[in-house]
Amino acid sequence: MCNVKSEKKPLLQDLIESAGGCAVTDGGFATQLEKHGAFINDPLWSAICLIKNPLLIKQVHLEYLEAGADILVTSSYQATLPGFLSKGLSIEEGELLLERSVKLAVEARDSFWNLAKTNPGNKYRRALVAASIGSYGAYLADGSEYSGCYGPDVNLEKLKDFHRRRLQILVEAGPDLLAFETIPNKLEAQACVELLDEESVQIPSWICFTSVDGENAPSGESFKDCLEVINKSNKVDALTKKAIIVYPNSGEVWDGRAKKWLPSNCFHDEDFGLNATRWRDLGAKIIGGCCRTTPSTIQLISNALREKSCAN
Repeated sequence: MCNVKSEKKPLLQDLIESAGGCAVTDGGFATQLEKHGAFINDPLWSAICLIKNPLLIKQVHLEYLEAGADILVTSSYQATLPGFLSKGLSIEEGELLLERSVKLAVEARDSFWNLAKTNPGNKYRRALVAASIGSYGAYLADGSEYSGCYGPDVNLEKLKDFHRRRLQILVEAGPDLLAFETIPNKLEAQACVELLDEESVQIPSWICFTSVDGENAPSGESFKDCLEVINKSNKVDALTKKAIIVYPNSGEVWDGRAKKWLPSNCFHDEDFGLNATRWRDLGAKIIGGCCRTTPSTIQLISNALREKSCAN
């Protein structure tokens, strides 16, 4: 569940309106990298390909565009300066890799759009690029982005210090949007909101919460309490004016200790098309997929939303 920060330019709203009231974001990035043979069993996860195989990152972006994605999310979810330093890279090298994550997505978007707009039968829209900022738990790589349990030593200032430089670098790299992803608790949501204000960020952003029951964050705090933190910011519109974004996992469950996905018992890839129209009817403005979803999933979503839009 996500809420989009107010923007001074109607960039995101224009995209949603041109998509017929509901745009499509992309799907699981690491999943698709693995399908192409990338080995990402690493604390950097998909961000390891920023070092080892940046061309594959660009290829996956292109595959999601071809599937109908209106928004590309960068490969920076688990890309952090401390993470790169742990690999023996310098701060400067880490900063360049963060910039690269945005540039690869922008290059993929621009090359795809330059070809698409010359085709008289073009069915695509010019996509936007959202720079991904994963939660502190994603950096820890211990599954805590799914529990919200960061321990007593993690406070508001520590979270802001952790996110600040990455936020600055990603904004400077020139994305269209910012995406704070898998935020598991109220404290980190507050850190993100305060950073947007302190850094005078002008581009649109969204803050996503993970959930297992639809009512509470993994920390056990209610979404209502988490959203109150966001709503108090002058960077954020009133709740009823926000765009709601839905991009769930495939239904499989991540076992943080065993480092593997457990099969889904209740939700399958073919369910995404039907559910996409339900989520849209309930008010979602942007729909896509997260872990273990693929371009095929996004194609199902895109086709379902387009068919409903045409029927209306």
